[in-house]
Amino acid sequence: MIVGIDLGTTNSLIAVFRDGRPQLIPNALGDFSTPSAVALDETGKLIVGLAARERAATDPGRSAQAFKRWMGSDRTVTLGDRKFRAEELSALVLQWLKADAEAFLGEPVTEAVITVPAYFNEAQRRATRTAGELAGLKVERLLNEPTAAGLAYGLQDRPDNSTFLVFDLGGGTFDVSVLEYFDGVVEVRASAGDTRLGGEDFAHAAGKLFLERCTGLSPAERERLLQDPTLWWRAAEQAKRDLSERDQTVMGLMLDGRRLELELTRADLETATAELLQRLRRPIERALQDAQLSPTALDEVVLVGGATRMPMIRQLITRLFQRLPLRTIDPDQAIAQGAAVQAGLKARDAALEEVVLTDVMPFSLGVISSQQIGQQRVGDRFSPIIERNTPVPVSRMNRYVTVSDNQSHVELDIRQGESPVGSDNLHLGKLEIELPPLPAGQAEVEVRFTYDANGLLEVDVRDVQRGRTASTLIRNTATEMSEAQIEQALARLRMLKRHPRDEEENRYLIERAKRLYEDRLGAEREAIQHWLSQFEQVLDTQDGRAIRQARVQMREALDSVDGGFRF
Repeated sequence: MIVGIDLGTTNSLIAVFRDGRPQLIPNALGDFSTPSAVALDETGKLIVGLAARERAATDPGRSAQAFKRWMGSDRTVTLGDRKFRAEELSALVLQWLKADAEAFLGEPVTEAVITVPAYFNEAQRRATRTAGELAGLKVERLLNEPTAAGLAYGLQDRPDNSTFLVFDLGGGTFDVSVLEYFDGVVEVRASAGDTRLGGEDFAHAAGKLFLERCTGLSPAERERLLQDPTLWWRAAEQAKRDLSERDQTVMGLMLDGRRLELELTRADLETATAELLQRLRRPIERALQDAQLSPTALDEVVLVGGATRMPMIRQLITRLFQRLPLRTIDPDQAIAQGAAVQAGLKARDAALEEVVLTDVMPFSLGVISSQQIGQQRVGDRFSPIIERNTPVPVSRMNRYVTVSDNQSHVELDIRQGESPVGSDNLHLGKLEIELPPLPAGQAEVEVRFTYDANGLLEVDVRDVQRGRTASTLIRNTATEMSEAQIEQALARLRMLKRHPRDEEENRYLIERAKRLYEDRLGAEREAIQHWLSQFEQVLDTQDGRAIRQARVQMREALDSVDGGFRF
């Protein structure tokens, strides 16, 4: 069985294509969204999803969130006494989704289409593929998130030459892509974005407003909150969501037994996020420029990603394009639905007509070279061979000459990026070839880059004078896990103790009660303590029927003081 997965910064979803349509798969709690959060409890048992997100409020040192932003880097996250890379944490989320899908479908899930931001570089894409392998999945394809959105919205069913702009603002990343459909082909004309910009940045802006304006904070408390955002992140996220629904709200949090509050308006948040809104404009302008299109040439502008629920985002798009954006599919679910459509295409589902998807290179690929500027030769210059937003698969060739007399060899330093300074771009690999001893400028090499839809880059270099060749397939980057590291990670993941799937809601309710106990005072706190004690007593009986009844009562009791908020 092949599934489609939206592996998100804030939430992840899994879906399958069957009965002629994409179908979202619920988790053990009945929700389609599973928070991309991982935690370890005091006994070392693994917690994933909503329970882990609840635990992050009470035990941040053993919890991890938003680790998608560190994919493809060497950064590790410490949970208790263990360290995890972003690939490993993502693999745990994928394993959880896989288990949910197998329970729902009643058969093993072995393959997946996993979505990635269009602007992910090679290191980030390979890290995502590694996460899938660690989770026991064969990753059939990494599908760009805006392309997935286009499939979800049925771009392939529109008239020929239909052009979409997909604006995808998720919890941690931002993408904008221009897609065109013609003659059975969905082509990405251009992509741009920012992998360090998302809805969480808008929540942080609300949190900073609180720290600046709340008069009840002492200088020491303000500094403490600045150093530890986990103390106020949930309240800031709630305030951001409230301001998506109404013009003002009260942001409140508990600190050392005191309730601190600040009234915030929608206008306050818009002013505080003016720089973020400006950052959203630049990739839009760049994508349109690369696609050589004006805003009026677009047939539709599509909003996806949970952060597009904010009114300021819809207003920005309306002003820029002088039209209302399209948002007929839940913005949180569009990417997963599109991934399921692509999974159906991979499985050759009879309900789907064959659609050819063509993607583009989100970044330029090239080598470090030197340039003659007047009488001086300047080194460390980036020489692109495949420019960004070139459709893939693609093969391109450039010629280079030696810069020194009797130069014995050329070492190609292969890079990905847009900086004119070669060393500022992402290092992908090196390739060396020997040359005949000739005067400077007379020995030539041809360098060919070939890039396919699966993200493999083949580099060939040929000595023009003698016809000798050398080649390499770029598989590893400086931050990619080696085979030995992958084996070690698999061993570590296998050793983690997992809560049984049917205990997931019990664990979630316990963690939610602990978080609410910390947030509340007085009678409410006493009530939560009482409910938690009663619930744990019922769990100790191991009576399935009694536990099911207690779960319902516990959920209703917590909802009465928390409003049933989930995110």
